[in-house]
Amino acid sequence: MTLAEFFGCAFLTFGPALAMFTFTIAHDPMRIIILLMASFFWLVSMLLSSIVWFAVVPLRDKLLFGIICSVLIQEAFRYGIYIALRKTERGLRQVADDIQIVENKHTLAYVAGLGFGIISGAFSTVNLLADSAGPGTVGLHGGTEIFFITSAAQSLCMILLHVFWSVIFFSGCDRRKYEHIIFVVVAHLFVSCMTLWNSAGKGGEWYGLTLPLNFGMSLVCGVIAFKIAGGSSKTLKRFIKCQQ
Repeated sequence: MTLAEFFGCAFLTFGPALAMFTFTIAHDPMRIIILLMASFFWLVSMLLSSIVWFAVVPLRDKLLFGIICSVLIQEAFRYGIYIALRKTERGLRQVADDIQIVENKHTLAYVAGLGFGIISGAFSTVNLLADSAGPGTVGLHGGTEIFFITSAAQSLCMILLHVFWSVIFFSGCDRRKYEHIIFVVVAHLFVSCMTLWNSAGKGGEWYGLTLPLNFGMSLVCGVIAFKIAGGSSKTLKRFIKCQQ
């Protein structure tokens, strides 16, 4: 039972990301490099967040402070990777096998966002998956038996949101639409702070609210990113029908 729960949570969290990587990134070495670079940027942001959290002793026991600090630093590093990619576009044109990754700026944002999302999901679920493999299971001492599956679903939302946020954020920087940048930062703060509600009750009373809100935010951000990338109802129909 615990092994089935482990694989179920792992596939729920990383299944869509694995499919996205396999069909859109794995064939291009340049995209893999950009994805790894974005993952490294996210890890450095977590390291810096930990240093700030540890240095501010009076607020060290305030979880809200840690979340806000982490989100702001992550968004600063998202801007940092945007600057790095834009500065190296000329070099990318010379070495990239697929020139589309350079000409289409949304492709760069998508790859960088997926790198952010994958490492974020791995960071948040590695201990969860280790515990789900056993021995034992959840539900004892007032815990809820849906803790693992709910946490995996929320991690999936964060992976997808990082992809959408990067597309919106990069577009906002390119077009100087600062409302897009502000929207990404506020949405990230909202989704991250919303996880505090889950700790309000051990029985999972808040999961019925936080999980739909997470998926609702993912849907809204996905639609916005889709439109920013040039999507429309016509292109969606052609995609569904597998037409060029």
